[in-house]
Amino acid sequence: MWSKGVESMAENEIKQGEYKLHVGKIEEGFVIDHIQPGRGMKIYRDLGLDKLDCCVAIIRNAYSRKMGKKDMIKVECPIDQFNMDFFGYVDHTATIDVIKNGEIISKPHLELPKKLTNVIRCHNPRCITSTEQQLDQVFVLTDPENGTYRCKYCETAYRDDDK
Repeated sequence: MWSKGVESMAENEIKQGEYKLHVGKIEEGFVIDHIQPGRGMKIYRDLGLDKLDCCVAIIRNAYSRKMGKKDMIKVECPIDQFNMDFFGYVDHTATIDVIKNGEIISKPHLELPKKLTNVIRCHNPRCITSTEQQLDQVFVLTDPENGTYRCKYCETAYRDDDK
């Protein structure tokens, strides 16, 4: 069975022959919900959550009425230290709930940012950013429908499926 520390974070329940895992609520932090199934671990790594000294819960392939399946990440630390453009870039269809004192205080709307600075790197070896390390990596959204960004300096395309 569960150890005492884990029991407070998650409870098991058998309901109509199916197994459900309930992850407890957090007091202060944020929840990234409605992540495309299978992308939760990538977002976890890309956000650098593995480097934080706080509680993080990753739920993969959870049931969703809206999507069928979804991933979800609960983080028990303030959202202020994260770049909101990055959230929009990695999954603009996800939702974010900001939590304080155990209650949702805001739900920032995510969308593909028109410009990304130092979020992705240009892969073109001839781009000036390859040799001039002090230059910011700047990408501009050129095709919102396909999630295509282009490097400000060399115009190399970076698509949503490159993530």
